[in-house]
Amino acid sequence: MNRLWVRLTLAFALVILVTAGAIALLGDLNARQAFRRYLSYGDPAGHPTLGDRLAEHYQVHGSWQGVETTLEQVAILPEPVPGQMWERRHSLIIPGGGRLQVVLTDTDGRVVYDSLEGRPGRGLSRDEQAAALDITVDRQVVGRLVITWPMQSAILGPLEQSFLSGLRELLVVGGLLAGGLGLLLGLVISRSLSAPLGRLAAAARAVASGDLSHRVKVGGSAELAEVSQAFNEMAAGLEEAERQRQNLVADVAHELRTPLSVLQGNLRAILDDVYPLDKAEISHLYDETRLLSRLVDDLRELALADAGQLRLNLQRTDVAQVVRATCDSLSLAAEAQNVTLTVQVPDDLPTVQADPDRLAQVLRNLLVNALRHTPPGGSVTVTASLTNGAVEVAVADTGEGIAPEDLPHVFDRFWSADPSRARADRWAGGTGLGLSIAQSLVQAHGGRIWTESAPGGGATFRFTLPTM
Repeated sequence: MNRLWVRLTLAFALVILVTAGAIALLGDLNARQAFRRYLSYGDPAGHPTLGDRLAEHYQVHGSWQGVETTLEQVAILPEPVPGQMWERRHSLIIPGGGRLQVVLTDTDGRVVYDSLEGRPGRGLSRDEQAAALDITVDRQVVGRLVITWPMQSAILGPLEQSFLSGLRELLVVGGLLAGGLGLLLGLVISRSLSAPLGRLAAAARAVASGDLSHRVKVGGSAELAEVSQAFNEMAAGLEEAERQRQNLVADVAHELRTPLSVLQGNLRAILDDVYPLDKAEISHLYDETRLLSRLVDDLRELALADAGQLRLNLQRTDVAQVVRATCDSLSLAAEAQNVTLTVQVPDDLPTVQADPDRLAQVLRNLLVNALRHTPPGGSVTVTASLTNGAVEVAVADTGEGIAPEDLPHVFDRFWSADPSRARADRWAGGTGLGLSIAQSLVQAHGGRIWTESAPGGGATFRFTLPTM
């Protein structure tokens, strides 16, 4: 009973039954009242004496003046009903002691006589107009006559009672049929509404069990289609995240294996007296431990960035000053590689809200990457400018460039277009995570980073920081 489709079906059926019952009850009451109202209007044609006397009065007087006297002298005698008491009052006689209401209007439809309400000058109601009889003199209508029984005196005859009984039965049967049809339609509609939810639940269980490739069919109402689309996007995101996690674990294992293998091999060689135990060999092993330490630190940085827990010491920062200081710290490395390092930064750059240490780390990673891919005799140029309300920093080199198909992957972790070059970079002290860390740090500042390149034409890495 707690199933959604069952509850929806019962709700549909209950609403339709209540509605049909209310309509049947109101229809029955309205039909009875309408019949009594119909019977309460007497037929003036059944009283020719009254009509003739009124026509004679108008013909004699030329108007309806003094018609009260004429009406009070005429007795209106309905058909006698057995067992009913008769009473004569003002010559208007009805069974049960009540009085008839006689209403007379002039040619303009204004009441000139009303035996009960006594409101001359009013117009006839819709029901009175329907029951009125024209009074003619010389084939001209001179007035209209309405005779009304009190509603409590209106008696329903056998035909009326039979009609109302049949109407009541029809309403009851119609209500039951409407309830049954509503139950059937409610069942169909509720099943169609709950079926997509069942598919979503099954898909969620499949994803929970590890099948991240499971998708649901997008359809149904706009809301259900939106939920299905959101579920598919979530599943696709989980699948991509799992793929990246597996690749990262494999890459980390691979990257850690290389320095560990070097350490183990060299230490084994020293223990076996293959290598002498001297400072040169120990220095080489120490460099491998430093590479491992940098790799672990970089992985920790990326893990914090992925978890949204990367701490930033945001403050008003002069980008030009950070750029110059970072380039000065790497000028000796550029000179050792015979690479010209040029800085072009204007003095009127606006300040930004940033962590100066993290900003220097981003710039240092981009410069190290540019120096690593620039041959001797080449150049690396660092520029900064105000573009579209943000400070844009660019690091351009004259290296081998990046192929168009490789541009989307330059910020991927441990990715390199040339695997042999990547291994050489590892031996040179790189971890393969510098650009990924730079991207995470820029995004944490609310900026954007991208690269522009062409094969043989060098590469330019750009990132933006919003101004204050």
